Amino acid sequence: MDITVQNFAVANLRRRPLVIENPSFVAGFDPGTPSPYINYATPLPGAEPTGREVARLVAEFRERGLTPRVEFAVATAPAVEHALRAAGFTTEEVHEYLVCTPRSLVLPHLTSAPDGGGFVPRPRAPRTDEEFAAIDAALAEAFGGEFEASPQGAARLRRTQESGGAVRFMPAPDGGCAGAASCSAPAAGTGEVAGVGTRPAFRGRGVAAAVTGEVAAAMFAQGAESVWLESAGEGSRRVYERLGFRPQGVRLYLSLPDASS
Repeated sequence: MDITVQNFAVANLRRRPLVIENPSFVAGFDPGTPSPYINYATPLPGAEPTGREVARLVAEFRERGLTPRVEFAVATAPAVEHALRAAGFTTEEVHEYLVCTPRSLVLPHLTSAPDGGGFVPRPRAPRTDEEFAAIDAALAEAFGGEFEASPQGAARLRRTQESGGAVRFMPAPDGGCAGAASCSAPAAGTGEVAGVGTRPAFRGRGVAAAVTGEVAAAMFAQGAESVWLESAGEGSRRVYERLGFRPQGVRLYLSLPDASS
């Protein structure tokens, strides 16, 4: 599964508005945001980067005022970690990723509505600009201000859905969004589930499980052979495992801070 996830990472970065490649790396940039979670690089499977290739990769980030970042499934390019660390890159995160297949998926049953009442809505796909904006605002709140809600964020969610991915949200009693999840359009037979978040007022009611299950089901209906994600802690991991996600490998996040910082 490592090679499938890494092939997906390469293909997904090639979808960015601006793509820079050298013999070992693909870097994807979106000029509409400085987010390090959108602007990063990944190695080609089996890459053995030279010092010159790493230096050129770093320069591409510096020229754009961005921190050089590389994410990859470690087992697919063992030589990359050594080459990056030799250039001064340090560990940001080490994440185990989990994979779900059509056979393993178990869709959950909500036991309590987001408002605590008896009516239990089902997650659904957004259709209007207002709904995409509400999802972006809910995720900004869910992630504790790691990013601000913005028209650009809402537009990226719309592009995800319109380009073959999936976005699902749980309607809130106030007409907004209680929580949401998205999955990128499949590549190499798999898709990445990301942006799973629930507003604090609606946590503990199965919202995250419901929206995650729905985006996975949507991808399988389109023919994806699997979907994968990274969990943020033991609590979320248990949620995903109940849905049928199983640990499959490790992804490493390395970055190179500014020498002046």
